[in-house]
Amino acid sequence: MRPHVHPLQTDAWALFRKEMGIEVEHITSGYVSFHRVPYTPWTIGYMPKGPMITKEMIKEASEAGKKHKAIYIQFEPNIRINDHKKIPEVSSLTPSHHPLFTKYTFVLDLTKSESDLLAAMHSKTRYNIKLAEKHGVSIQEDNSDKAFGEYLRLEQETTERQKFYAHSPQYHKTMWRIMKEAGIAHLFTATYKGETLAAWIIFVHDNIMYYPYGASSRNHREVMAPNLLLWKLDLWGKEKGYTAFDLWGAMGPHPDEHDPWYGFHRFKTGYNPEYVTFIGSFDLILVPLLYFFYRIADTIRWMLLKLQK
Repeated sequence: MRPHVHPLQTDAWALFRKEMGIEVEHITSGYVSFHRVPYTPWTIGYMPKGPMITKEMIKEASEAGKKHKAIYIQFEPNIRINDHKKIPEVSSLTPSHHPLFTKYTFVLDLTKSESDLLAAMHSKTRYNIKLAEKHGVSIQEDNSDKAFGEYLRLEQETTERQKFYAHSPQYHKTMWRIMKEAGIAHLFTATYKGETLAAWIIFVHDNIMYYPYGASSRNHREVMAPNLLLWKLDLWGKEKGYTAFDLWGAMGPHPDEHDPWYGFHRFKTGYNPEYVTFIGSFDLILVPLLYFFYRIADTIRWMLLKLQK
């Protein structure tokens, strides 16, 4: 069976990265982006959500990395650990010191019937969906400029409230324009009494839905708008004939209740999705000495960011 191509390995995503000033190289197995290390001629390569790592991929990526003066290239294959217990034995690979994607995600099976999906939910989640419907929360696909402006407003509010590390408005604007034109990105909003309470950007590619970006308001939390939004997205996906809904990330098997992501993790579990584990993140080291110093500097940088937060 042909593996599904992830949205981050599409031509549209590569174009978006290029428009953001990032160098992108196409190799046989997908796209590798090269991100400049500030104040140096060096770069860091990154291949997100690609296919299984092979020796041929390593060879091509190494050649591209040398061309772009990469210290190392990070691979994060879109491969479940249940499908492949381990990556091929390639001596030049090492587990990444700082994975960018979480190793885990939740996936809803949209081939199940509506009644089966409802029955599998936590009772509190079913109750919240009915509560949102009772309050008259409205869910709609709205790809207009006005709706995207509401998304940006809520995204900033959510970032400040949760203290997340956020992309710039220019990142979101460029991503939305290119991915929408490619037919991959769709914007859904949840409104209550004329006020937008939640706005989510959904990717659809290769018959699978993804939830990469979302934002919500602190207002009227009692009407449970996000609960109804996720459920209506399930039904929208089923109507379109999509097979799965990847909720784009989950915490590990023993989540920390004090982590800022815990509330969102718990929200997703209410729908009883499949808990998926990927094979992980791996670095192809091209300049060993610089990799050693970069890893130290990057570790210190993240420690300082956490302290500042």
